[in-house]
Amino acid sequence: MAKMGSRKHLKRYKAPKSWPIHPKEDTWTVKPSAGSHSINDSIPLTLVIRDVLKLADNAREAKRIINSGNVLVDGRLVKDYKFPVGFMDIIEIPKTGESYRVLLDRKGRLQLDLIDDGSAKLSKIVNKSTIKGGKTQLNLHDGKNVIIEEDAYSVGDVISLKVPEQEIAEVYPLQEGATVLVTGGKHTGELGTVTEIIENKSSNPNTIIIENSSKDEFLTLKDYAFVVGSDAPAISLLEVNK
Repeated sequence: MAKMGSRKHLKRYKAPKSWPIHPKEDTWTVKPSAGSHSINDSIPLTLVIRDVLKLADNAREAKRIINSGNVLVDGRLVKDYKFPVGFMDIIEIPKTGESYRVLLDRKGRLQLDLIDDGSAKLSKIVNKSTIKGGKTQLNLHDGKNVIIEEDAYSVGDVISLKVPEQEIAEVYPLQEGATVLVTGGKHTGELGTVTEIIENKSSNPNTIIIENSSKDEFLTLKDYAFVVGSDAPAISLLEVNK
């Protein structure tokens, strides 16, 4: 039986295309820990500090910054240098007073958008279930769960959370007229308005029709639509997404 390669390390040329790093600058890169986001949808905190924010010259300095308790993700202190941060996560650097939201650009790469301190966290409901006591558990796209007394939400809706309290401040239903950001397919990173939701009764996935800022319409999977506001974006977005 052939010997399997190491699963603890990751070569740069095998890194996901969503990572904003050059594949041939070095041989190795940091492999994210198992966490709330998959490896293809997240980037390890070390690369955020060193390669994106340029707060460190090398991995050793980035680890020191993280291990010293200088980084918050969604309002919680993180000391794992391999911690995976993904779409819509909020990263705070208390010493610089800056906060960033993780977004996708038009090429599907994870980018950081400078935001105001205290901005809400948007999370998409990907599943929900009834638990003990008749309460409802909302399962979110970032691996988090929120338990509510009364179920007034649907799968596909996006909730605005106060972090780190995990309190729901607002809900943005996935419906006609909603402002959405496309998170997959050839229209990744594109902003638009839902004009029609097509529910397929067969095994084919549901689709929606979106109108962009140029008044052009395109078809994409319903699962790719991430609501960011009702009539207009409720959060700041990267310039390339506008």
